[in-house]
Amino acid sequence: MGDFFENNIEGKGKYQWDDGRKFVGHWKNNKMHGLGEFTWSDGRIYKGEYINDLKHGKGDFSWPDGRKYTGLWKNGKQDGIGVYTGQTGIPQKGLWENGRRIKWIKDEIPS
Repeated sequence: MGDFFENNIEGKGKYQWDDGRKFVGHWKNNKMHGLGEFTWSDGRIYKGEYINDLKHGKGDFSWPDGRKYTGLWKNGKQDGIGVYTGQTGIPQKGLWENGRRIKWIKDEIPS
């Protein structure tokens, strides 16, 4: 459900796959592009920016067990400064590169 241009999903819309995954947000040329929310049937949720079908820019990813990552993404992976909150509920600021944490940063956590 959404807008189409020349037979492509374009603009704001919603798409749901047969396996329960769902994306609500902006599309460009049949690809997730701009702000949106992607949900998986197991309870994972990503809210943030996309470019060309990949998480890219600022975004929040949460797991059903309470863990959460809030920060920067590049080409679909955590990349840059972010805050990870584990199941303990204690946030930790860190630096990620290509989806892997490089180091924890020991300064004040942004609110």
